[in-house]
Amino acid sequence: MLQKLNKNRGGFTLVEIMIVVAIIALLAAIAVPNFLRARKRSQATRILEDLRIIDSAIDQYAIEANKSGGATVNWTDIQSYLKKGSVIYNSTGKDMLANYYGSSGNFSVDSIPKLSSTTFNALSDVAPSDFWSPFYP
Repeated sequence: MLQKLNKNRGGFTLVEIMIVVAIIALLAAIAVPNFLRARKRSQATRILEDLRIIDSAIDQYAIEANKSGGATVNWTDIQSYLKKGSVIYNSTGKDMLANYYGSSGNFSVDSIPKLSSTTFNALSDVAPSDFWSPFYP
């Protein structure tokens, strides 16, 4: 009687399992590059937003400290104009790729903080130079 029950049990053949694995591998091969591109694009967007926040913090500092155009501003000067505990506040003047904003963390009043060329090169495939305007020369 047990032999009759075992004969009626169905299962997946090796070919069926291989087809399912191949379909999953094909979907992964399509999805992974798009995921990596989207991740790099979001990194570029965050760095661009950080540059805008830094520009605003420089303006606020210059107004409150009565700095004239062209005056040098250090990261520690503008840090108090950033939200305490935020990622940019704790970044010590570096972007998420560990490159300094501006010229090694120094900025100038009435000039836009610039993106480092290393960061631009790392993200140029997803964010061309017009994306960074006016933060990249």
